[in-house]
Amino acid sequence: MSAFKMKNETIADGFYACPGVYEDAEAITGLLIRTAEWLRDRGSTQWSGLLEGHDTHDITGSIADGHVFVFKKDEELAAVVMLLPEPSEWDRKLWGEDGHEASIYLHRLAVSRQFAGQGLGASVLQWAETGIYFPEKTRIRLDCVADNDALHSFYRRMGYEFKGADASGYHLFEKEISAE
Repeated sequence: MSAFKMKNETIADGFYACPGVYEDAEAITGLLIRTAEWLRDRGSTQWSGLLEGHDTHDITGSIADGHVFVFKKDEELAAVVMLLPEPSEWDRKLWGEDGHEASIYLHRLAVSRQFAGQGLGASVLQWAETGIYFPEKTRIRLDCVADNDALHSFYRRMGYEFKGADASGYHLFEKEISAE
């Protein structure tokens, strides 16, 4: 299990955060696949591996490890995010070997289309920065496909700094957070 402390369970207008549990796995996987389909329908290759049955971030194992957080409203799954306190093989490939000890790795932030357009994605990202505490972690790192300009803009608006492009076609973003 992860060493973390939730500082705030309520994120916005009746939405609340909680760790994902095994019973959520099917709903979480369904949300991620629907999001991958939505992205594909808009011309993005982000998360295309999920549509082919490849889960590079092992969502079920990450739930068991306590790294997946769900956001619900009236018990309905509205969003999900994965926060890894240690880099995965994927993260090491993209980021190299530096800076891992102080970093949290954010993956699979997805919002149900039913709740889209309400600022929930921004609320989840803010919650990952301030609503949960991982001891000794002072920054969040994330990546996304290089061809998703809307997502790049979103991350920049949210205060994430562009840290470069990986040769395999991913852009890297990072934000400093409080260690308290």
